[in-house]
Amino acid sequence: MKYERIRNLREDRDWTQKRVGEAINVPQRTYAYYESGERMILPHVLCALADLYHVSVDYLLGRTNKKHL
Repeated sequence: MKYERIRNLREDRDWTQKRVGEAINVPQRTYAYYESGERMILPHVLCALADLYHVSVDYLLGRTNKKHL
């Protein structure tokens, strides 16, 4: 599964993968693997990304188009 929404949210803010990785406490390379779908996002990381971007986990997973609950 490729996580396009996390890439889009990051790019919309002109943030680097390194910046997001630092914000959610994962190495840049690991975050890059998440964006490309080479690694599944762990639940606690998914929650950290949702908090960082102020969106729902369901939005990040593509289960809804509503960003907020």
